[in-house]
Amino acid sequence: MSVYVDSSSRLHHDQERSLALSCPHCQVYSHITAVSIPQYSELVASRPNHVGIVYRCDSCSAPIFLKFAVKMYAANRVEFANNFVELERAKEKFNFTYLPENVERLFREALGCYSSGHFNAFASMCRRTAQAAFQDLGENGRLRIFEQAREAREMAEIDNETFSIVKKVLFSNDADPSPQWPDLSTNEAGVLLELVKDMLYQAYVRKGKLQQAMMVRKFFADETLDKITPIGRASGE
Repeated sequence: MSVYVDSSSRLHHDQERSLALSCPHCQVYSHITAVSIPQYSELVASRPNHVGIVYRCDSCSAPIFLKFAVKMYAANRVEFANNFVELERAKEKFNFTYLPENVERLFREALGCYSSGHFNAFASMCRRTAQAAFQDLGENGRLRIFEQAREAREMAEIDNETFSIVKKVLFSNDADPSPQWPDLSTNEAGVLLELVKDMLYQAYVRKGKLQQAMMVRKFFADETLDKITPIGRASGE
């Protein structure tokens, strides 16, 4: 994939027609269109290491700011790295209703770190979230969640290197409060996010929803039973 600005200050992007992301304003996964591109002459004169480009969300027309690293200054173009940084990210959503208060508080902070692109802080908060959940669920809960993570890995076909990092963040020895892991990439942070969301869903949300559904079923069953008139009483016996 190639991304560059030519000498006429035109932006070229091989994946332009399929360039889409979750809009931080309308929360819709939408195609984005470049609307403000740095001038070639200014780039060559100042030679910055990073360049910002303003896009427009095709769903709500709000501005979206992306930052690209500059790979090369050539004679007739400035080439950018394929990957970009979203300066504003869509807020992640999660059903906190059934989470214990401490777990909820820590995971809310984790999601805030993720939305801000602070992936190492996000990893630290995910670890604290997992530790709080393990303390609440007990050792059997910890082992059950570890098995669920392994199953999720197989279902999502997560590569060994990525899963190794995620496993170290969540399940490394509790005696080491600050385990060392490499700086998380966007992909690794995304995998960690989905596994933690799945962990909390399986441990709390699924159980809470099922229990609530059973209570509702029982309530209506009892209500129906109370309204049934015994045959003997109806005939005056």
